[in-house]
Amino acid sequence: MLDINQIKELVPHRYPFLLVDKILEIVEGKKAVGIKNVTFNEPYFLGHFPNYPVMPGVLIVEALAQVGGTVMSNVESDNHKMGLLTGIDNCRFKKQVKPGDQLHLEFKVTRTKGQIVKGTGIAMVNNELVCEAEIMFAFNSIEAFNQR
Repeated sequence: MLDINQIKELVPHRYPFLLVDKILEIVEGKKAVGIKNVTFNEPYFLGHFPNYPVMPGVLIVEALAQVGGTVMSNVESDNHKMGLLTGIDNCRFKKQVKPGDQLHLEFKVTRTKGQIVKGTGIAMVNNELVCEAEIMFAFNSIEAFNQR
């Protein structure tokens, strides 16, 4: 299990765009499972929609991608890898996500070729599917990105 400080070592995002609160499970190169607690204090609820707050679908996919971004990182190593999103396919939204919900986010690798990783992401609330998508990344060491 990874707490928020450990997640920040693996994912370059920061408030208000860090959308993962905890990583429950990580199997390097295979799968990662995380949690996002959705609260009314999220800045996007000010405008989406003020009288009927719903988490934007694009942010649900981003939360899935952030969990997926941890899957190639070896937590025990200093050589962390950062994933850049390269594609989203077959994305479907099944239910709305509202304040008070807890998103259970799971990413499973389905294919790896060099630095390219493709996988399936599912987001659940109360064991009900709210979103599913195929997500693709290009991974490289964080040091390589820092040198650009």
